[in-house]
Amino acid sequence: MDLTRFEHQLAGTGDKGSRALPPVEQWDPPFCGNINLVIKADGRWYYDGSPIGRIALVKLFASVLKREQNQYFLVTPVEKVGIEVEDVPFVITQWHCHNELLQLTTQTEDEFTVDAEHPVELRPPPDSLKAPDSVAIPYVRVRRNLWGRLHQNVYYQLLEKATPVAISKHEISLQLHSGQYQFSIGCLPADSA
Repeated sequence: MDLTRFEHQLAGTGDKGSRALPPVEQWDPPFCGNINLVIKADGRWYYDGSPIGRIALVKLFASVLKREQNQYFLVTPVEKVGIEVEDVPFVITQWHCHNELLQLTTQTEDEFTVDAEHPVELRPPPDSLKAPDSVAIPYVRVRRNLWGRLHQNVYYQLLEKATPVAISKHEISLQLHSGQYQFSIGCLPADSA
C-alpha cells in the first residue's frame, strides 16, 4: 500500500468546500495489512521514517482515521490499513473562549467545543513525555473515539485560568468550565497550593 494510491481512493469521499468528515463508521472494508505510518507523540505524521510535510495530506488522512479497540487504521470504502500512534492522534495547539465556551483546535485544524460530547479526562502521560514527578495530564475527545492531548503551551495557559478547588484534605483539583460543563485539568497535593 502506498499513500498515493490511498489518497486517490479518498478522492471524492468528502465535500471539498467543507470540513464534513467521511462516514468512516459506515465503512467496513477488508484489512490490507499495516503501513509504515506513525503519528508521533508530538502530533507529527511520518511515513517510512520521513515527516509528511503537506498539511492537506495529513488532514485528509486524519479525516479517515478510525480506532478499533486500541488499534488505529486509515480506511477508505475499499480498504483498511493499520498505522502506529505513539500516544493519541491529535495535539491541541490552540484555544480560545467565546461566550464562556472553551474552543480547542488540533494540529490538523479540527475545531470543537469542550462539552459532554468532547469531555476532558486526566491520564498518565506516555513514557516519552514523563518526567520523574509526572502527574496525570488532560486529554480531550476530539471526535468519535479519537482523543487529543493538550500541547504543553496550551496546558500551561489553561492552568493559569483554572480555579483551585479542594476535593479532599489532601488534594486540590484545578477546575475549568466550558458553558455548564465543569472539568479538571490537573490535581495537586493540598500542601503545594
